[in-house]
Amino acid sequence: MTRFFTFVSTMRAISFIFVALHVAALILGLFGMLVAIPHPELWVGNKEGEAFFALALSRDGATGLVLATIAMLAYGFYALGWRKTVIFFVCSFALSATAELVGTKTGFPFGGYEYTDFLGAKILGRVPYSVPLSWFYMGFASYILAAAFVGNRNPRANPLWAVLLGTWLLTTWDLVLDPAMASPAMRYIHFWIWHTQGPYFGMPLGNLVGWFGTGFVFIGVARLWWRTDLDPKGLPLDIPFIVYVVNILWAMVLSTSAGLWPSAVAAIVTSILPAVLARRSRSRGSVSSASY
Repeated sequence: MTRFFTFVSTMRAISFIFVALHVAALILGLFGMLVAIPHPELWVGNKEGEAFFALALSRDGATGLVLATIAMLAYGFYALGWRKTVIFFVCSFALSATAELVGTKTGFPFGGYEYTDFLGAKILGRVPYSVPLSWFYMGFASYILAAAFVGNRNPRANPLWAVLLGTWLLTTWDLVLDPAMASPAMRYIHFWIWHTQGPYFGMPLGNLVGWFGTGFVFIGVARLWWRTDLDPKGLPLDIPFIVYVVNILWAMVLSTSAGLWPSAVAAIVTSILPAVLARRSRSRGSVSSASY
């Protein structure tokens, strides 16, 4: 029993430490993208400033994604157990990587696009390894919040509702993130480049369908593999809530900086509000798992 509580305490501490590092990385990333890179006159000529930004710009943009992944893995180990966490990680990484590899090769299911080198080393030279990690940590956070929201309101609800809501929360991240990334206003750094145009801030609507479909598949497969769902009464939501909300806010800042106020404002209703409602729905209790 002592070892169990030591393990829980250690994993919880690790999750909070890496969430803090993740938030710091996101803030530094915003500073670099919105201030330092567009305005080199602020630091060029200063030896310390030049050294700092040379180091920062030489690093790829995957650091924040890796930090969030570690935070969510540690959270999963103490809150859900290693089995559920590993299953979700395997499903999300493998299935999202497959979808991204197919997408960058054929244009299905997201539309024609390609990744730049800013997110680091790539799988088969096409998809950065960090991209499936982002599918994991945001998909995991989204599903946990959704399961808590659904379960606290109706413990006998069909698990499909939690899967659908989790997929929706994941997709709304893309609704606010991709417009900024596809905007000509973000001309200094692009994580990916679109080759297909469409009506949603220059992107094809198929991208949104592809996001929802990919998220639904890996969340649904993971839930089926679990065979049981989560007991929302004792499920700690602090870490997934922080991870989810700060990533939405990060995307909102990028969108507003690009002048895309509609997508940023919409994110308050489609993403932030549901996450807050899920967080408030939590009932205190012990951590455990149960079948709906």
